[in-house]
Amino acid sequence: QLRLAESGGGSVQSGGSLTLSCIGSGFPLDHCAVGWFRQAPGKEREGVSYIGGSGPRTYNRDSVKGRFTIVRDTAKNTVFLQMSGLKPEDTAVYYCAVDHKGNGGLRAQEYDFWGQGTQVTVTA
Repeated sequence: QLRLAESGGGSVQSGGSLTLSCIGSGFPLDHCAVGWFRQAPGKEREGVSYIGGSGPRTYNRDSVKGRFTIVRDTAKNTVFLQMSGLKPEDTAVYYCAVDHKGNGGLRAQEYDFWGQGTQVTVTA
């Protein structure tokens, strides 16, 4: 059964760090583009970071550049989102998603399978 499972969310102080995990079951993530998205209450879901289905291609939205890093661990079939220097405005539910076409990007419309989300709360 195809499944994505996010974990690693929680509550941290401003300036702190968290690493989110996206574990794939039933399919290899290394053949897919994997994106991290977030959605705060009352706001649209926005793309945070993605990694391509092959090669080293990654991209982060401007607001997280220098703070967030997306990493793939093929052996664990897991994609991580390493977050540091967290700010209250980073508070959101974070979702991972796959694009089986391998294109990726920061647009949610490009992705066809989603995890359930994990809450990240950053306090001042």
